[in-house]
Amino acid sequence: MHAMTIGPCMPLMDVDRHSGSDTYGMSILEAEKDTCIKWLDAKPPGSVVYVSFGSFASLGVEEMEELACGLKASDKYFLWVVRAPEKKTLPRDFIEEPPEKGLVVKWSPQLVVLAHEAVGCFATHCGWNSTLETLSLGVPVVAMPLWTDQPTNAKYVEDIWGVGRRVRAGKKRIFMRDEVEMCIREVMDGEKSEEIRKNSRRLRDLAKKALREGGSSDQNLNELVGYLNAKAKERSSLQLN
Repeated sequence: MHAMTIGPCMPLMDVDRHSGSDTYGMSILEAEKDTCIKWLDAKPPGSVVYVSFGSFASLGVEEMEELACGLKASDKYFLWVVRAPEKKTLPRDFIEEPPEKGLVVKWSPQLVVLAHEAVGCFATHCGWNSTLETLSLGVPVVAMPLWTDQPTNAKYVEDIWGVGRRVRAGKKRIFMRDEVEMCIREVMDGEKSEEIRKNSRRLRDLAKKALREGGSSDQNLNELVGYLNAKAKERSSLQLN
């Protein structure tokens, strides 16, 4: 079997930071684009932690509180996507008195947010789509995997690609506030933060190279089309005979 790798499967324009498009993909939830972008526009470059667990992954009440406290303790700006059904699991003080440095929204145009210069890292469950998007846009990662392929993706993030840190679960098998805070600080301004950013930029550049004309994805896609055309002609010839 001959495998031809094609990817990352996202528009080329979205691999260039600061020029993202929210027309890619399908969001099953309403995007609060204007709110998110206006808020990000007012923040310094690389200063914001973007937090999102995708369309399906969910945290329990206790884990939501630990994450909220970890974000607040990190003393970083954060944009946190909390889907409408999950809002009731937020700590009461987050609802009644939102943190000065945080913005909680029910959804966001993820590629546009990740492409924004204010975003310094992505706290994610490490689903493959989110992992691929953050790698392609050169955004460092705070990995918080939950199930299936996510722990494997998180291991690659930390140990293989060197583009982030993985939050280890505590005794109750949930993410604890101290660990969340520590990992955010390490990725944003710790001793190895510059190395993490360097690795992130390197993978972003490889993604851009693969997608451009003459890159590996471009070549492999052309090879695949050529192979399919050849097989179609071969089958047509056999039918005629």
